[in-house]
Amino acid sequence: MHILDWIVLIAIIVLIIGYGIWKTKSISSSESYLRGTRSLPWWTVGLSVMATQASAITFLSTPGQAYDDGLRFAQFYFGLPLAMIVLCVFVLPVYYRLKVYTAYEYLERRFDLKTRSLTAFLFLIQRGLAAGLTIFAPSIILSSILGWNLNITTLIIGVLVIIYTVTGGTIAVSQTQKQQMIIILTGLAITFLIILSKLPSNISFNDALGVAGDMGKLKAVDFKFDLSNKYNIWSALFGGTFLFLSYFGTDQSQVQRYLSGRSLRESQLGLLFNGIFKVPMQFMILFVGIMVFVFYQFNQAPLHFNKSNVKIIEQSVYADEYHQLEEQLQKVSEEKKQAIYTSIEQKRNDLDNTAAVASIHSALSREKDLRNQAKTLLGNYSKKLGKKLEKEDTDYVFINFVTGHLPTGLIGLLLAVIMCAAMSSTASELNALATTSMVDFYKRSFVQRAPDKHYLNMSRLFTLGWGIIAILCSMLITLFDNLIEAVNIIGSLFYGTILGVFTIAFFFKKIKANATFIGAIVGEVIVITLFLMGKNGFFQIAYLWFNLIGCIAVLCTAFISQRIIAIKTEKQLQLNTVNK
Repeated sequence: MHILDWIVLIAIIVLIIGYGIWKTKSISSSESYLRGTRSLPWWTVGLSVMATQASAITFLSTPGQAYDDGLRFAQFYFGLPLAMIVLCVFVLPVYYRLKVYTAYEYLERRFDLKTRSLTAFLFLIQRGLAAGLTIFAPSIILSSILGWNLNITTLIIGVLVIIYTVTGGTIAVSQTQKQQMIIILTGLAITFLIILSKLPSNISFNDALGVAGDMGKLKAVDFKFDLSNKYNIWSALFGGTFLFLSYFGTDQSQVQRYLSGRSLRESQLGLLFNGIFKVPMQFMILFVGIMVFVFYQFNQAPLHFNKSNVKIIEQSVYADEYHQLEEQLQKVSEEKKQAIYTSIEQKRNDLDNTAAVASIHSALSREKDLRNQAKTLLGNYSKKLGKKLEKEDTDYVFINFVTGHLPTGLIGLLLAVIMCAAMSSTASELNALATTSMVDFYKRSFVQRAPDKHYLNMSRLFTLGWGIIAILCSMLITLFDNLIEAVNIIGSLFYGTILGVFTIAFFFKKIKANATFIGAIVGEVIVITLFLMGKNGFFQIAYLWFNLIGCIAVLCTAFISQRIIAIKTEKQLQLNTVNK
């Protein structure tokens, strides 16, 4: 990497951390550290909420998802606006009225301590795993690019986040996220313009869209109902909506962001801002990935996008086979490019381009087969080494383009975007984990009466502790097929159960604590069982459905349990009456 890129990268990171520390130098109480001063305007709340969700994984993995699968992933966010409206109407007013630090405090007031503790515990497991993943994702990519040891890269990102999160708490997170989102959106916009400028001079933007459309990349909505299909309109509107209701309504990393608003109205506007602008932002990120795909239709794409894997295989006994595959790919790519030019020319002259499109798809199929053969070579060499080499490379598509085709200086900016996103989401998670640990466990069940200074120091210590745990977890995590899916899969294993508990709390007043507690345990067992059965090949249910299944399982079990408890209580009362 050029010295100018290093200067840009380091300068942005130092400014972000310095700004966060400077803006929070007056923090002196546990309340301001954990909850903030409730002084943030709606647009800062909105940007902070967006930045919390938009981790480095979003900007590393989503373009690769689009490169491989087109716009279908955008359906995942279709339920977001609806979820934001529901939360603004029913949930936020309750949190503000009760002046809670965490979402789980409300559950003890509605049910009892064990229900509160169970739900908070599920959150700590889920978010603790996610925090490790959000550090690991950029670490493995950056270590590949920079040639650094993975553990060193992980340690650097983790320590940078810990510095300003421990120092300033929730205000530091919210204040720095505003700057980070500005850098992220600016970097994406510049990248998009550069991709367009690097297309052949005789290829217009309309031509590029036509190519993407002909190759099936612009299909955003799939109406076919299929439980095993991860991305269709049904899994999005049902499973996705339930995921967002739970994530934004019950996940402390998000609740903490909008409870920092200066009023209920400001927080509601911040959430609605997120609901309106998050979907276009995701379309923008996916569209950048599609434009990268189009770029590689006119420029030779690598056989495998993970450069570190390529370096390893080229030094192995499989080097000749790999180079043969590269030569075949070059020939297929040239055939495909000629077919694309033919298709474009026929479209311009209003001629039938069906045959040309068929040739494009034939070449695309052969290209995919060659890439799969390369992955097989990696798998074979991995077994021979006795060491796992990750075969999936979609997470490396975007970063490969950035380092190989962006001008000097902008590479540093895009790496800063990745670092900012990693720091932003991880800081929110550590802050939320520390707050839940402090409020829902330490202060509630262990040390109930102590000076505020003690709670402030312990809050900082919890933040540091969770930061260390996240770093250690990130060093032990193995890559999923796609990182953006990995985060959502982890969330979907727990969010449905948590949402079920909160749904009962808000809307089913006749269901009491014991029935809800039983429902939560049964719901979580059902979701984990379905997930494990799917992993072992019994049947496939797309992970988004776990959010709906978990929630319904909790509701049904709690309802049945409450009826049984009520019948038993009634029989006992009758028995007592008879005995008297």
